[in-house]
Amino acid sequence: MSFKRIITASLLGFSILTGSCLNATAQSTDKLKVVVTFSILGDLVRNVGGERTEVTNLVGPNGDAHVYAPTPADGRRLNEAKVVFANGLKFEGWINRLIKSSGTKAAVIEAAKGVKPLAGEDEHGHDAKKGHSHDHSAFDPHAWQNVANAEIYVANIRDALVAADPAGKATYEANAADYLKKLQTLDGEIKALVDKIPTERRRIITSHDAFRYFEAAYRIDFIAPQGVSTDAEASAKDVAKIIKQIKADKITAIFVENISDPRLMDRIAKETGAKIGEPVFSDALSDASGPAGTYIDMMRHNIRAFSTALSS
Repeated sequence: MSFKRIITASLLGFSILTGSCLNATAQSTDKLKVVVTFSILGDLVRNVGGERTEVTNLVGPNGDAHVYAPTPADGRRLNEAKVVFANGLKFEGWINRLIKSSGTKAAVIEAAKGVKPLAGEDEHGHDAKKGHSHDHSAFDPHAWQNVANAEIYVANIRDALVAADPAGKATYEANAADYLKKLQTLDGEIKALVDKIPTERRRIITSHDAFRYFEAAYRIDFIAPQGVSTDAEASAKDVAKIIKQIKADKITAIFVENISDPRLMDRIAKETGAKIGEPVFSDALSDASGPAGTYIDMMRHNIRAFSTALSS
């Protein structure tokens, strides 16, 4: 082959390679850049957004969004995003500061908008929850623990993605409709399992007060030494009340959440004789290899863990 032909072939190969790289880059940049505050919300957004979106979580699997400290890289992520999803209900106490400091022009969406919030202060007989100064919100932010509320999240996500990317309307609407069917099936599964648990046994101790929406929707009573946020430790008085209540009511099931330090619950279990069940998930998913890698997996895992402990 002549030198000229070699050069021509090389340039042609470079051109093809460059074109392929440019096409790949174009395909990547064509995706709608979305930032979400925590892993559970990220999974909901991915189910609606599908292949049209590039979703970034600020707080990843097994991370505690209550106490998260944003980084400069988070500010850059927000600045590059077209849409930012937060839970709302003051779940992410740091998000407004991050949005302001990032200078982002993205649409900021409160996923929980339209949810009927439950009060952050105890109004249903759990004396151990009263007087928590660290319950800094008037409302409990853990609305996703009721699957019916997750359906509201999905509708808000769908509408926000359609507004940001009108060309993807049909895709977002189809994805949302398909996912909503799965959530309705999930809701039925949870109710069916709860129905099999004797009413008098439906009492559970968890690390912090993250299951109030689950309680209201599915008729299992939850008691926790910490309030709706994990940003402060439970007081000795609260722990003593919990221990007294466990003994008086003969509560047998204690669960530690994946975001919580297990030492407090270990102490309560030792002093009461209650058995600690397998870890449950309240504010964050597990990693992909764990039992709660998606929202649906998380809810299924939790109700099966509760059902096993309460039915035995």
